[in-house]
Amino acid sequence: MRVTCPICRQDATWENNQYRPFCSARCRTADLGAWATESYRITGQDSPGEGQEADSGAGNAADQADL
Repeated sequence: MRVTCPICRQDATWENNQYRPFCSARCRTADLGAWATESYRITGQDSPGEGQEADSGAGNAADQADL
């Protein structure tokens, strides 16, 4: 079976291909790098509290002065 590599769009074999669905280690690594640098994103709704900085409780002096 022949498939198209999702990175370089070259034909690649599916059977006995240790890099599948990619054609080579280079394309597999390029895909991993894209995920690691957040070049790929899955769209959807944010979870409650997502995107907000976690409150560690430490705060800075100005925050503690308001208490």
